Amino acid sequence: MVLGAAESPVLSFDVGGTDIKAGLVDARGTVLGMRRVPTPLDPARPGEAVLDRLAGLKAELASEFPEAPAKAAGIIVPGIVDSVAGVGVYSANLGWRNFPFKAEAEKRLGIPVAFDHDVRSAAAVEHSFGGSKEFNDVVVMVVGTGIAAAVFSGGKAVTAGGFAGELGHAQVPDPDAGPDATGSTILEAVGSAGAIAKRYHRASGNPVDGARGVLLRASAGDAVAARVWADAVDALAFTICQCVNIMGTEAVVIGGGLAEAGDELLEPLRKRVDAILDFQRRPHLIRAQLGQDAGLLGAALNARALLGGTR
Repeated sequence: MVLGAAESPVLSFDVGGTDIKAGLVDARGTVLGMRRVPTPLDPARPGEAVLDRLAGLKAELASEFPEAPAKAAGIIVPGIVDSVAGVGVYSANLGWRNFPFKAEAEKRLGIPVAFDHDVRSAAAVEHSFGGSKEFNDVVVMVVGTGIAAAVFSGGKAVTAGGFAGELGHAQVPDPDAGPDATGSTILEAVGSAGAIAKRYHRASGNPVDGARGVLLRASAGDAVAARVWADAVDALAFTICQCVNIMGTEAVVIGGGLAEAGDELLEPLRKRVDAILDFQRRPHLIRAQLGQDAGLLGAALNARALLGGTR
């Protein structure tokens, strides 16, 4: 049987700072031939090195599934992404600037390519099928080593040429400025999982196994750990309240490694948000539901939209 374009599988590539996840995704959303490989790092040709690896993965999957040729591909990457122009504007970790991903990928893969931001694509899946689907004004925050976000207003993604959603670099009060001083830092330096572990180590002199280790020490009565965790909650709450004031955000979905803390994060965060806000509506704070493959599925949905499927 020959499948129509809308029913054909698509290639999906989720390019991260450490790994690339790849797969062939059928029309039901099933990921076939899942691959996870190291992201190539080439300072001289960072974008080209990634696309060369994707071309190799395409060949592997075509050999494994010869009866199901892909008709389109979705590629998502971190950093600043202009999805309309198909350009990776900037990636601090992977090194490209203004690289024409869509055009160069289509040359190498030989099929239409949808190119977009990793968090925005994962957030679109979370927003469409996860806990925030009933809301129109939503922020999806991925809180891990750093902090990235996607913003939805009136049910539509706000992209601003790739510059929307950089909440990790939003200014927050600096908890290290001292009681009689004022100052600011960025949210990522206080509220990310990576920052929680680093700030605890710096303050206590004790190494710790990530943010979860800090939380466990705080729960056991470690005053330094409790303060570092509270600082992170304060910074996240500050930024969430800014979103509520500026955009009228109804719901905030929190994913990434820090979300694994569940209610131990969300409950104090809800209380802090409630204490900061005045007359404004209180946003629903929701843990992300779709897990580590949301980006891969988001890239597949982007590709399927090129074939006339729904996004």
